[in-house]
Amino acid sequence: MESRGADVIVVGAGLAGLVAATQAAAGGASVIVVDQEPEQNLGGQAFWSLGGLFLVDSPEQRRLGIRDSHALAWQDWLGTAGFDRPEDKWPRRWAEAYVDFAATEKRDWLRELGISLVPIVGWAERGDGRAQGHGNSVPRFHIAWGAGPGVVKPFADRAREAERGGRLRFLWRHRVDALETAAGRVTGVSGAVLASDDALRGVASSREERAGFRLEARSVVVASGGIGGNLDLVRRNWPERMGAPPAFMVQGVPAHVDGRMIGIAQAAGGNLIHPDRMWHYVEGLRNWRPIWRNHGIRILPGPSSMWFDAAGERLPAPFYPGYDTLGTLRHLLEGGNPYSWFVLNQSIIRKEFALSGSEQNPDLVSRSLRRTLRRAVGKRAPGPVEAFKERGEDFVVAGDIATLVEGMNRVGGACLLDRARIEQAIVARDRELGNRFSKDFQLMGIRNARLGLAEKLMRTAPPRPILDPANGPLIAVRLNILTRKTLGGLETDLDARVLRADGEPVGGLFAVGEAAGFGGGGMHGYRSLEGTFLGGCLFSGRAAGRAVLQA
Repeated sequence: MESRGADVIVVGAGLAGLVAATQAAAGGASVIVVDQEPEQNLGGQAFWSLGGLFLVDSPEQRRLGIRDSHALAWQDWLGTAGFDRPEDKWPRRWAEAYVDFAATEKRDWLRELGISLVPIVGWAERGDGRAQGHGNSVPRFHIAWGAGPGVVKPFADRAREAERGGRLRFLWRHRVDALETAAGRVTGVSGAVLASDDALRGVASSREERAGFRLEARSVVVASGGIGGNLDLVRRNWPERMGAPPAFMVQGVPAHVDGRMIGIAQAAGGNLIHPDRMWHYVEGLRNWRPIWRNHGIRILPGPSSMWFDAAGERLPAPFYPGYDTLGTLRHLLEGGNPYSWFVLNQSIIRKEFALSGSEQNPDLVSRSLRRTLRRAVGKRAPGPVEAFKERGEDFVVAGDIATLVEGMNRVGGACLLDRARIEQAIVARDRELGNRFSKDFQLMGIRNARLGLAEKLMRTAPPRPILDPANGPLIAVRLNILTRKTLGGLETDLDARVLRADGEPVGGLFAVGEAAGFGGGGMHGYRSLEGTFLGGCLFSGRAAGRAVLQA
């Protein structure tokens, strides 16, 4: 059994782990980063992300005429989080600190690292229709040039530089099975060295064990991610308030996001809070070119597609595309819907559909403003969207409503849809376009969105009749539940120290990123404002990297 030591051990080479490791190494600490996956997975889940970042009152917002403020952002966060448990003490403190960060130094810190932003600001999670309720009152979704890989790169580069300088070591294919303790303090980690594996990034790797290892350290940082790749664990923790978990879900994260280290930290005395708080999407597609098993891709929709449940009923307000993710999920599951449907046309899809994932956004990854602006012109949607439309098993394309519904029944299978009922709902919506007045809340929302230059230019189609052949063809998309984020986690104080059930720190143990609910054990509360997951990894990783230097 190999045995080594360092000042700091970081378990997990994702974004939060890299931030913590490079912060500690820059401060003079010796650091070992261990990860059960091969080296090609450096950056973890963040590599696959769109690169969305939550900022408040940014220059990008102000240039687009968006008036934001710290007070408005905090009002939105509180209305969204819904903190209501005694265990929300530290999550609320983390949330307050994070909103302060997003409203002040976050953008300058990112720029110092070389992370720049796309000049278009998106409006994610528009909310439930109440000023003090869930949702963003204004667009705050900033995208990093380079998408997720662009956010990971400066930290990966710094880690490699520290490795060359002898201050940091990566130990790939080292799976941690236990936290070593002495006198109530974490003193290191132990586990198995797994067989080498050249599996591509995201593809499941071998679990064949070759040897054991033990590492000693003054501080151990758990940066292992959440549970979204472990459907059994997702179902075990599924909240009753959301209805029964669906029998079929697609996975928005690779299988190695398995939640193992959270349980291992619990065994060492760490307090897990809010395991029933999670963030899953209702707009999941089965990837026609999967990287991992059951690979799901999320549609990032604009506000214009009509949304129907599995039985063909139009979803009521505020359950429109881009408004209230978990509210829509609850509504669908309480109604016994295994999936739902978008119905739209080519005019809408070319303007409003984007796909999550860096691999689905080559224009952003390549940092090409010219290619990005192409989304605003032309009759075709972005190339990856058109590829899904042509090859994805969840898409139906037709020239008339009868053929469209016939295709929906073929793809859906579980519930047969009535063509007349769906057509009647679409015709009624289209009639509302005859003048600038309307009682249709979705059309009001579309017009409200188009008051913003960015939405009008890039993300929200002009309100036009869906059934008009000039805007065709017609398109239907079957939407599956897609697993993604763990909102609860290991309880931590503002120094990212893991706490026991009695509120005292577990000596030598820290947690960051999704393993800590992005800070405190769940700084989002029950819901997210989007753009806050990468930001939570950055913020918590930085806090831990600074704190271990003091430890």
